[in-house]
Amino acid sequence: MTIKTLSDLFIHDLSDIYSAEKQISRALPKMARASTDKKLAKAFEQHLEETRGQIDRIDQLVEVTDSVHIKRMKCHALEGLVEEAQEIIDSVEAGPIRDAGLIGAAQKVEHYEIAAYGTLRALAFKLGYDDAAKLLSETLEEEKATNDKLNSIAEQQS
Repeated sequence: MTIKTLSDLFIHDLSDIYSAEKQISRALPKMARASTDKKLAKAFEQHLEETRGQIDRIDQLVEVTDSVHIKRMKCHALEGLVEEAQEIIDSVEAGPIRDAGLIGAAQKVEHYEIAAYGTLRALAFKLGYDDAAKLLSETLEEEKATNDKLNSIAEQQS
């Protein structure tokens, strides 16, 4: 996709995070099953539900913004982060060390999403897509809350 305008950049970044959310929705069940800490597994399951809602919110954003259409693309950054999480699952014995690795992997994803949604929200405001910006703000706040929850779980682990 050629990017020549702020609108093009917004569509590119939105398409990228849409792909990322789809990849996350496939990775979270695996991460939940690989967790031995019940709070962590539950956090992954809860975030899966949020992720599904975030995908729906992007669809809603496209509906309320006439000139925005999602492009088919793959988020390579998220693909790499998911591969890292899978490596932890495959190479670390089930238990607290794997759980700690999964928390780290999940937080890398959250930080990526926080950056992506923050950028998208700023672009939406700049482009006058106020309804889209509100939807993006909701998702941004969810991502920050998930990151905080993961921090809390990490600090409680022995």
